[in-house]
Amino acid sequence: MKNILVTGGAGFIGSNLCDKLLELNYKVINIDNFNSYYDPAIKEKNVEQALKSDNYKLYRGDILDENLISKIFDENSIDVVIHLAAMAGVRNSLKDPLEYVDVDIKGTVNLLQASVKKGIKKFISASSSSVYGVNSKVPFSEEDNVELQISPYATAKRSGELFCSTYTRLYGISTACLRFFTVYGPRQRPEMAIHMFTKNIAEGKPINMFGDGNSRRDYTYVDDVVDGIIALIACNFEFEILNFGNCDTISLKDLIETIEETVGNKAIINKMSMQKGDVPITYADISKAGRILGYSPKTKIKDGIKKFYDWYYKMNF
Repeated sequence: MKNILVTGGAGFIGSNLCDKLLELNYKVINIDNFNSYYDPAIKEKNVEQALKSDNYKLYRGDILDENLISKIFDENSIDVVIHLAAMAGVRNSLKDPLEYVDVDIKGTVNLLQASVKKGIKKFISASSSSVYGVNSKVPFSEEDNVELQISPYATAKRSGELFCSTYTRLYGISTACLRFFTVYGPRQRPEMAIHMFTKNIAEGKPINMFGDGNSRRDYTYVDDVVDGIIALIACNFEFEILNFGNCDTISLKDLIETIEETVGNKAIINKMSMQKGDVPITYADISKAGRILGYSPKTKIKDGIKKFYDWYYKMNF
């Protein structure tokens, strides 16, 4: 039975991953600082089920705390590190870029250092489609030039990829960086578009639509992402960058219409100008992940929105 360290395991993707790993009889060690970027009570709710398992251990603390990281690595025989902890949010990174340097870059290096020290052979790290920046070529491929990031968030994620590559070359640790494309589903952060739109449309409150509604996103259902991460645990690799997307796009205005149909209410729309840091399109070429992992997303956007709304309704009504 493998022991998996998950950082950020009380968050959206992390808690879904931890629950699935426990279901598959892995032992899970989670470190999360339950920060106040959004209501920590949501994260407490996320870990309720996992805490009932004897195969789950929770450390409340920060990945920047070198003493705590050393303690975790000393107390547990870790086979794989899955590093999901990060400062979230493109727009927020414009306000406080130094926090993203600390958490997303220094925190990643801190974990890489501890992994090398303990002889851990496999390190899987969350990156983002944001590293592609304003990319005129679609769909986005891992082979594309990625030197045009337009937010500190994206630049920090790209820096994490470079550190992973460097540690593979220096120390022989297998590292993989996963470029997530707008992941959504149960437990999604409340400020993310699908969650916020669903809530406000259901409650008859206005939503903000940035731009003319023609920007497009490749929305990826969380279960598909979790399945891809778990497949990577069993995979042999040296250094890889992999797109985890849905290989499909939907415009912002069509997304709003889909949520309207699902919820059964008409949206009240405030039209806003495009925001700094936003890109016109994200669109994943997932052929590499398909070839290496058999990664093949199963959830279409309309089905995923329905699943999300079923969860949201159960939690709030």
